[in-house]
Amino acid sequence: MAFSLNKVQLIGNLGRDPEIRFTQDGRPIANLNIATSETWNDQQGQRQEKTEWHRVVIFGKLAEIAQQYLKKGSKVYIEGALQTRKWTDNQGVERYTTEVTLPPFKSQMIILDSRSGQGSGQYPGAGGYAGASAPQGGGFAGGTPMSGEGAPPGGGFAPRTPAAAPRATAPVRDTSNPPPAQPFDQGPDFDDDIPF
Repeated sequence: MAFSLNKVQLIGNLGRDPEIRFTQDGRPIANLNIATSETWNDQQGQRQEKTEWHRVVIFGKLAEIAQQYLKKGSKVYIEGALQTRKWTDNQGVERYTTEVTLPPFKSQMIILDSRSGQGSGQYPGAGGYAGASAPQGGGFAGGTPMSGEGAPPGGGFAPRTPAAAPRATAPVRDTSNPPPAQPFDQGPDFDDDIPF
């Protein structure tokens, strides 16, 4: 196999407050349970809903941010990788757990609602936490994701700052005598006969 990809993207709600613990060397780890739901109409026209629960483990600075700003019911976008780990329970039985992990530098978390749950994203930390680059197209309310050179290890958050008012003004156009309407030009006729 020349190429493989292990990437998980979820948008869902937290089922409970994040649980945080620390490694022996003091690095934070947050555990989240995120619910994703889908709805559809069955053959009888009845609305059906299915909810999936996802275990998510966040490492580093993103774990601290999750603890500080997320709570039960928070809507969040996460991007990480699927990982299965083996562990031994109290009875000595080996068990396996599959979870979404958000390691530093290869993950992203964006809070999609405000602290009060109004969805406005108007508080510091309303979104834009990233351990990697933002998804194409962006569009989520919140701050600016930080990544690459100059970003803190594990990603970070640059708070919103109001944009400076433009110094130059655009020329004012006289609208009292508008030019006559031009017929719509369809432009060149492009065929879709291009072989790919």
